Amino acid sequence: MLSLAHPYQIGYWQPRVFEAARAKNRHILGLEAVCILKAYGIPVVKTKFAKTAEEAIIAAEEIGYPLVMKVVSPQISHKYDIGGIKLSLQNAAEVKAAYQDMMDGIKKKLPDAYLEGVQLQPMLSGGKEVILGMVHDPTFGPMLMFGLGGTYVEILKDIQFAIAPVDEREAREMIAGIKTYPLLAGVRWEKPSDIDALVYTILRVSRLVCDFPEIEEFEINPMMVFEKGKGVLAVDLRLILKRDM
Repeated sequence: MLSLAHPYQIGYWQPRVFEAARAKNRHILGLEAVCILKAYGIPVVKTKFAKTAEEAIIAAEEIGYPLVMKVVSPQISHKYDIGGIKLSLQNAAEVKAAYQDMMDGIKKKLPDAYLEGVQLQPMLSGGKEVILGMVHDPTFGPMLMFGLGGTYVEILKDIQFAIAPVDEREAREMIAGIKTYPLLAGVRWEKPSDIDALVYTILRVSRLVCDFPEIEEFEINPMMVFEKGKGVLAVDLRLILKRDM
């Protein structure tokens, strides 16, 4: 049986993220909500924020190469669709060029979008992408969602739902219930993924969304799950607050 002995620490998120967002009339949160995951003991990939190309280069040198650059904008949820993601950047020159190309391209496509800057993260390898989230059902309340990421979600719709809160047994059933579970469990040449770390993370997300009913939608996509014993890392996050609370 997994232990949830690691208490979350609300002190991680000061100033209060939700109140700060509402003060700016914002209901869709991304990078600024990463501290909530940390507060609930959910591992997050190292992330740096930069407002300019010069800041992006400094951040890139601190993270190390290769890395990923993603646009940060309250108006942009699906970054791939708008050219808001640059992969496998190898040096400072590529970071500078990617920043300028990204900003110029998005401004042409979405001239009214407010571009806050970019986030930079190391390129991850050796894991599998999964998606973990929650939608608020008007009848049942928070509904947790889990599935293998990438095209498996988009094409196969291979996902499982459960009413929060869930216990360890229900979390394991969510994971084992997807059609592509053998890819996580380990088949032929595939090494088993860290199922225990996934279960632990589902339990933490379950507690988070139950603690804060003002969350309308929540999604970690992707979350990278590595081979057994090596854990998981949340890579990207989207959180939507209810407008009537």
